[in-house]
This record gives sequence, C-alpha cells and structure tokens, in this order.
Amino acid sequence: MKEYLRLEVNIEDPDLITVIDDLPLWSAPFGLKLLDIIELKTNIKALDLGCGLGFPLIELAERLGKTCRVYGIDPWEGALERVRLKLRVYNIKNVRVARGCAEQMPFENERFDLIVSNNGINNVQDMPQALRECARVCKPGAQMTFTLNTEETMREFYSVFRAVLEEESLEDEILGLTKQIHSKRKPLDEIQRHSEEAGFFIKNIFHDSFRLRFLDGTTMLNHYLIKYWFLTGWKQILKQNDLARVFDRVESRLNEEAEIKGEISLTIPFVTFDCRRN
Repeated sequence: MKEYLRLEVNIEDPDLITVIDDLPLWSAPFGLKLLDIIELKTNIKALDLGCGLGFPLIELAERLGKTCRVYGIDPWEGALERVRLKLRVYNIKNVRVARGCAEQMPFENERFDLIVSNNGINNVQDMPQALRECARVCKPGAQMTFTLNTEETMREFYSVFRAVLEEESLEDEILGLTKQIHSKRKPLDEIQRHSEEAGFFIKNIFHDSFRLRFLDGTTMLNHYLIKYWFLTGWKQILKQNDLARVFDRVESRLNEEAEIKGEISLTIPFVTFDCRRN
C-alpha cells in the first residue's frame, strides 16, 4: 500500500496542532507567485534562501517530490528548529536545513539547479554580495526566482507618517525614514543592476500587489504583523521623547482617514524576478 494511503490523521496530535498554524499572512501572496514560476523538474537540488519558518521550503520540497533534494538556509536558529519539527511531523525526508547567511553560504560552487528566496533578498545586509554568492552556488543555466516588496509598500501609512514628521519639523527623522525604507526596499533598477552584475540573466520581472485591510489606525498599529515586523523599525527613526507624541498623532490621523473611507487599506506592491545563471 502507498505510504499516503497508510496515513491515519489524528487532529488531536499536539505536534500536528503546533505545525498547522501557518501559512504566514505576510509571505503567502509572495510565495504563491514564486511557486507559479519555478520550473518543476526531477532529480534537482534546490535551495530556499532565507527559509524562515519553512515556507515555501516545505511546499517546494513536496511539489518537487522525492527525486529532488531541497535545502534551506537562514540565520534564525529558532525558526530552523520549527522547520525541523515540521519535517519530523510531516515525515518529509528530502529537506535539509542549515544556519547561515546569504553573504557566505556553506555550499560548494555550482551545487544548485534552482534557488528561491521569498522576501529574503531584500532583508540581507549586503545584497550585491548575497547575489554573487547565489551565482557562485548555482549551476550554469540554473533558475533563480525571488520575490520582494517594493519601495511603494504601505504608501498609505508612510504618507501619514511623513506628514506628521514634517508638521513636527523633525527633519533628521524625515531623512531617517527615507533611509529606513531604502534599507529594506531597494528601487527596482538597483536590484536589476545587482542581479546582472552578479552573473544572472533576468528572464522576466512580474509585478503584483495585494492589500492589508484594517478597521482603523488603532487596529492596524496593534496587529501582530505590524507590531512584530514593522513597528520596531519605525520607532527607531524617532528620539525617545518624541515617540509617544508622534505616534499619537499618526494613530489619530489614520483613525480620521478610516472614518472617512470606512477602513485603512495598505497596498503591498511586489515583484518576482525570474532569472537564469549565465
């Protein structure tokens, strides 16, 4: 009998309950586009760069099947432990994960037929070096597909934040906001240049977007996605004695807009690069 036919699911299994809480809200739209673009082949080695909690790493391994070997690399050890738990509970045998950074990967030259990175390339410390490392570990002709959100991300929020900073005459903080956006979301032409200089031919760039909707500014600023992954960067722009005052004004302004529009809607534009190693 086939292995999948022998499986008996116990939805009360505490390990199963632990691992089925995601697909992540933030990474799913990016990752679904990525999974649409990759070329599915047998007997390949693939790498998920910045695999985080295991998406799309595990999904990629499941779609490629047992003839393929899929590797994940991430500097976040806590996330990798969670990936290992998922692999054990789901009994997935064709995945290996390792702790490491994109700028110095522990793999030999020309190892991989496919590299994916779901919103990972824009979070590295040194994008040009990370892309050079990707080219080093790719076989000639290998596919590299990566997603990232653009500099227009959450423009509805940033326009309010910037307006409040201008009204407060916080010129250094306005400059800090611009730098913070650039550090996480590079202009498209800059990413193209780094990719080509690293040794990749860009076959296609796909443009997409999705929305995050909230009742008002208060619910937005208290949402776990905002609190855990965005708010720290925004707070670092401000001096401590300005923090409460500025965010009180930002929240109030967002709430006023929500009363008029019926909600706060944040636009998340993103691109997917489909490249080949020269």
